[in-house]
Amino acid sequence: MPRETPPQRPWIRVTLTTSIVAILLCLILISLSLGVIETSLADLFSQAADGEGLLLLSRLPRTLATLLAGASLAVAGFILQTLVQNRFVEPATVGTADSAALGLIGVSIVLPDAGIFSKMLVGSLAAFVGALGFLALVKRLPRTQPLLVPLCGIFYGGVISSVATFLAYENDLMQYIGIWMNGEFSGVLQGRYELLWASGLIALAGYAYADKFTIAGLGRDTASGLGLNYSQTIHLGLAIVAMVTAFTVITVGMLPFVGLVVPNIVSRFVGDNSRKVLPLVALVGGTFVLGSDILGRVLRFPYEIPAGAIFGVIGTFVFLWLLLARPSRA
Repeated sequence: MPRETPPQRPWIRVTLTTSIVAILLCLILISLSLGVIETSLADLFSQAADGEGLLLLSRLPRTLATLLAGASLAVAGFILQTLVQNRFVEPATVGTADSAALGLIGVSIVLPDAGIFSKMLVGSLAAFVGALGFLALVKRLPRTQPLLVPLCGIFYGGVISSVATFLAYENDLMQYIGIWMNGEFSGVLQGRYELLWASGLIALAGYAYADKFTIAGLGRDTASGLGLNYSQTIHLGLAIVAMVTAFTVITVGMLPFVGLVVPNIVSRFVGDNSRKVLPLVALVGGTFVLGSDILGRVLRFPYEIPAGAIFGVIGTFVFLWLLLARPSRA
């Protein structure tokens, strides 16, 4: 389902970007200063051993992890929506995240001593296969019923999730399902989040192919007529989505609705030109996830509510609004 592109007003994108950057800088300062151990920003950036250690070992890694996870998932969601030609899908609602979890369960059963690289590889491959399965399913749906796509995606993901849950239950691995499918950042420390840098680099690589993704979103016939290798572009985009999803699931767990809400909000303001939209999508995604993490830390301080739960609640209402609301230009 193609998005309705708003009138071209470059000043809207500039103003929105400036505002988001200002908000993001404020959230970063709040995140660095917020924690069970009370300390000021001045103490954190001082040469004192305690303040410097707390900053480098815990608070800075956690802040960077939220930004990388949010930005990567938002970009992956935009790419997936463009390729599928439907703005109501994202990795968490089309079985990609569930497929990654199923792959991780499988490798944990078959190779319990496997390293993080092996799990990453298997999780990415499983997510890619799951995305291909969803794409094959979408091709059989009528184009006149765009809402069937996310509904079928939810059912498709539910079936895969059921298989993963059954295998986890039979092999006493249920705790992993809870960790992988509910994103939270309380366990992020230096040395335990660096995989997300790879996720960010993969999402950045998607920017290099932004124009091709835009053309592929016009459909196979149109894209092929313009000289694009449609199948290769589709597989490349799905590979990016799969790897970003797998890396995020392995590191911090899945964050639902990030890849759904953020691209839709940004597109309503600045349109669908991938090369222009992707940087702003990444920026807004990181800002929203960081804000959700901060909110989860302060609502029941000193206890925490997972950022995935916070964003899931917000995303649910935004998703319903996207389904029911009609643009003023319609």
